Amino acid sequence: MAARRSGSRLEGEIERCRGENQWERIPDLVKQLAAKPPQLDDLSELLLGEAKLQQYLKENPIKQGSSPRGQRPRLAEVRKHLMAALERGNLKPDYQQEATLLMGKLCYVEGDYREALNHYSRVNLDEMQLVGAPVYRLSMIAEAYATRGLCLEKLPAASPSLSSRPADRDQEILTCYEKSGDIALLYLQEVEKALSAGLQNRSPKPGPVSQDQELGYFLETGLQRAHVIHFKNGNLTRGVGRFREILRAVETRTTQNLRMTIARQLAEILLRGMCEQSYWSPLEDPPPQSPLDDPHCPTSSSRDYALSRRPRVYSGENLFCPQENTEEALLLLLISESMANRDAVLSRIPEHNADRVISLQSASVVYDLLTIALGRRGQYEMLSECLERAMKFAFEEFHLWYQLALSLMAAGKSARAVKVLKECIRLKPDDATIPLLAVKLCIGNLHWLEEGERFAKMVVEMEDKAPEFRAKGHLALGLVYSLKATDASLRGLQEEYQRKALGAFQRAQSLSPTDHLAAFYLALQLAVSRQIPEALGYVRQALQLQGDDVHSLHLLALLLSAQKHYHDALNIIEMALSEYPENFMLLFTKVKLETLCRGPEEALLTCKHMLQIWKSCYNLTNPSDSGRGSSLLDRAIADRRQLNTMTLPDFSDPETGSVHATSIAASRVEQALSEVASSLQSSAPKQGPLHPWMTLAQIWLHAAEVYIGMLKPAEALACTQEAASLFPLSHNVLFMKGQVAELRGNTEEAKRWYEEALSISPTHVKSMQRLGLILHQLQRYSLAEKVLRDAVQVSSTAHSVWNSLGEVLQAQGNHAAATECFLTALELEASSPVLPFTVIPRTL
Repeated sequence: MAARRSGSRLEGEIERCRGENQWERIPDLVKQLAAKPPQLDDLSELLLGEAKLQQYLKENPIKQGSSPRGQRPRLAEVRKHLMAALERGNLKPDYQQEATLLMGKLCYVEGDYREALNHYSRVNLDEMQLVGAPVYRLSMIAEAYATRGLCLEKLPAASPSLSSRPADRDQEILTCYEKSGDIALLYLQEVEKALSAGLQNRSPKPGPVSQDQELGYFLETGLQRAHVIHFKNGNLTRGVGRFREILRAVETRTTQNLRMTIARQLAEILLRGMCEQSYWSPLEDPPPQSPLDDPHCPTSSSRDYALSRRPRVYSGENLFCPQENTEEALLLLLISESMANRDAVLSRIPEHNADRVISLQSASVVYDLLTIALGRRGQYEMLSECLERAMKFAFEEFHLWYQLALSLMAAGKSARAVKVLKECIRLKPDDATIPLLAVKLCIGNLHWLEEGERFAKMVVEMEDKAPEFRAKGHLALGLVYSLKATDASLRGLQEEYQRKALGAFQRAQSLSPTDHLAAFYLALQLAVSRQIPEALGYVRQALQLQGDDVHSLHLLALLLSAQKHYHDALNIIEMALSEYPENFMLLFTKVKLETLCRGPEEALLTCKHMLQIWKSCYNLTNPSDSGRGSSLLDRAIADRRQLNTMTLPDFSDPETGSVHATSIAASRVEQALSEVASSLQSSAPKQGPLHPWMTLAQIWLHAAEVYIGMLKPAEALACTQEAASLFPLSHNVLFMKGQVAELRGNTEEAKRWYEEALSISPTHVKSMQRLGLILHQLQRYSLAEKVLRDAVQVSSTAHSVWNSLGEVLQAQGNHAAATECFLTALELEASSPVLPFTVIPRTL
């Protein structure tokens, strides 16, 4: 009785070792089979043959895509053991089947594919029971199906032992691989279940820790080969379905890397090979006919076999199910990213170099696909967060740093993007495009002109390493100097920077005479310096190189208006609007020109048209507001709208277009104050992007200015209140309120509005000028003179300010200085455009 229990325990231990691939223990366990009846003797031969075959494959693994290498002395020993077990005929039927399966596997390893198929034909694989089968037998059956599929693929189609029809043969191969994959998943789940149960029941004592299962060549082939054939045959629908079947199976530690690979491959197919119209949900049946599939491929889109036992799949209530291809791709990639981060190899010791390279490559592919998926949806904020998590891989890895920088740029995180670009420059110092990107950010909303100058000089100094970017480097340097000239408060400093900017633009234009941007920015800088004839020559040259460039056309119109050719300028604007009908800067200029050429009524019609364009471009208003803005211009009734969703005004003054450092600081004050004012006025949530609301406010302010020119204060106030509902404390809105108060004769009220505007933006020139004139009317000449001189320091080309300063000096009896101011005003007015040249953006 005790001997029987001992034998039962020994057989159980042998079974467990076979299931866990502990082949090195099998010879010792075979020796413990003390009693030697014929059945146990033959079983010993079977076990020794299996153990030696598996040890051989472990030491001499078959590579994917390679063919077996023929007979080896050690394989002869395996054959001897298996033949001995089979020939004596004392094995139980189950063990007899196992020995036959092992013989088929041995024949494949030796390269005898026909003999392997003969062995498998003796065992009806489809009738082998999966329910109640030991764990190791599941592995044997899965390997047998995979081996049979491999043999069928390697033998020529005309072999007499194979199916006569090629289509039937191909389907048989696919069925073998799919069955192998399903049973392999079941086997791995059962192994993990047994290991977990064993660890829970085993007392905690020192001993070897069970290692993760290795798939091996045959199981890996069974899991991966079916979808490869589907895609090769053009049956994308079935291939995607096979991917989903594997991914829905309950995960095991052994399949984690495989799942990450499959998830990444499926995401790539969903992104690159499938559109929303051809997508079907993972829980739906695939369409019977799909445009994704090759019409000449007759294979079915669904599985056409059954198994008595299938791998467990995830199930339950409230499971998330993607509804379109990008959503599913994103889910797969986020899962892959999580797995890549968890399994990251970060050690820098030489022994781990190969593993670290593989880990990095795998993660990089995932992040590249995430960039495609999130970039399509404009989700750059989320993309930048994903790439920040990739920084654990990014030591000395340029690609990931550069991707992070680009995502931060797209997400509007310019300050952080510049810091990341500095690291990119360190990693790749000879690439001129990186500092050029940094310059683009620095001269944009950041307004870091000193940093921008350093980056631009880096590009200029790369003359030998990147000669093709020399012109761009000088162009970037010129833009930095041009913006510095705008910011400079001292006249001498302004002239010095303007001279440097002109020199840089001329150098860029000489290095790249076919670049329209070089000619355009040279023309713009000449225009800012009031060299109108020379600027006209270069802007015409820019238009010859790029005839539809909107900024060149805009500059040409402003230059013509500076020469008082208003009708010609208006014709240019209308021509440009035929190409760019939704460009609001062109429309703002058109309002100014129409006021001069055709009267304010035409300008008001353009303002009404701008509101209609705004509504068609940005669907941000409430449905009940439709049509109200246009009718307001018709009736001039102050019908206030609940649009307190905007808290941050434009950095640039709509009149001067300047982007001073003080303007940026002022805008931040406005942001804080506007948030408080908005919260007091309305509890409406903030919604929508920033730019549309800034544009809407400027439309209302331009309409208010037209009404002021028509001497209609009520209508002007109505438009101003519309802008005020968007920007409660914008200096432009406060200035316009002062204008309306002046028109009504309320001097003290106007003075208060101008002072409030200047408390928000101390460099707002128009507020300074109007305040100076009011102080002049109040006979406070000294204070008026100081305010106007400060305005001249800010904008030395504002002819109206020079004229006002002359009036104040004349009232003080300083006739000589007043005469000089009047002459300066006359000279500047002769070359003054309807809008300052600086309304044209200066960006790379």
